[in-house]
Amino acid sequence: MSFQSIPGQERAKRMLQNGLRQDSLSHAYIFSGPVGSGRERMALALAKAVFCTENRDDACGECLACRKAEHGNHPDLHVIEPDGASIKIDQIRDLQKQFAYRAGAGQRKMLILKHAEKMTLQAANSLLKFLEEPQSAMTAILIAENGHALLPTIRSRAQWIPFTPMAKRTMEQLLVGEGNSNALVRSAAQLTAGLDAARSLVHEPWFAEARNVVIQLAKDTLTRLPSAAVTAQQKVIKSELAERLPALLDLWLLWLKDMIHLQSGNKEDIVYIDQVESMVPIALSKEPGFWVACMEHALEAQKRLRTNANPQLVLEQLMIAMHDA
Repeated sequence: MSFQSIPGQERAKRMLQNGLRQDSLSHAYIFSGPVGSGRERMALALAKAVFCTENRDDACGECLACRKAEHGNHPDLHVIEPDGASIKIDQIRDLQKQFAYRAGAGQRKMLILKHAEKMTLQAANSLLKFLEEPQSAMTAILIAENGHALLPTIRSRAQWIPFTPMAKRTMEQLLVGEGNSNALVRSAAQLTAGLDAARSLVHEPWFAEARNVVIQLAKDTLTRLPSAAVTAQQKVIKSELAERLPALLDLWLLWLKDMIHLQSGNKEDIVYIDQVESMVPIALSKEPGFWVACMEHALEAQKRLRTNANPQLVLEQLMIAMHDA
């Protein structure tokens, strides 16, 4: 893992490598951006670059320090993630003891805090004191999907490194170039923010099945609701896809967006590119307002699912609403 091995995020790389070259790393960074945009990989790349004994502004990947950091057993690299639903004050206190114990080692200590926005208030206040009064030279990296959710006092003491989603077309080109299915890649790129996340999704065994199920459900819901209900029971509710319903609804929304694109003759942005021939007559058989209404129903279903509504009920009500739209 090195800066050069991470695609995109050139601004973040430039800021961090300049700090390494000028020996001016901040004592704390906030890596803020969407899941899958490379935040954790960048944090590890920075830690390795700090420890590397061969290069100054990037990890060589070969020296003993780089290999230890890569495998998670470097004594000066500490990684914290939520214990259950949150990062607790005891975790921060244990960290402070570890840093104090190794204060005489002379090496800069690196802390990577995953899901930093999930710190309890007590943990955040304890971390704040730790950042203000470090026991030794250290750099803390707070990884958060929304850095603004952190305490203002923490934000004011850390350098903000923004992470932005990679361009969809760039992800698609890279992943197709690796030999992945163009149809799967197109869908995965729309649902993720970075190359690693999209690649992982394409390789998930359930993802291709979810995409196929959505195609069948979306078509049958419009004209053969009883058949669609049977499909939903057999292939979603009573299968492992029951745990993937949020992703299934995301894929359904992409299918509905394709309907609107096909209505306007825009085939360039179609996601279900392998289904265009069968989708065109369906798209043109309805008024544009119909597809907009269907999208609103799908968005409402997503909202209800996030509030812990019964998944089976959410799916059934969505299908009925779309059929009656």
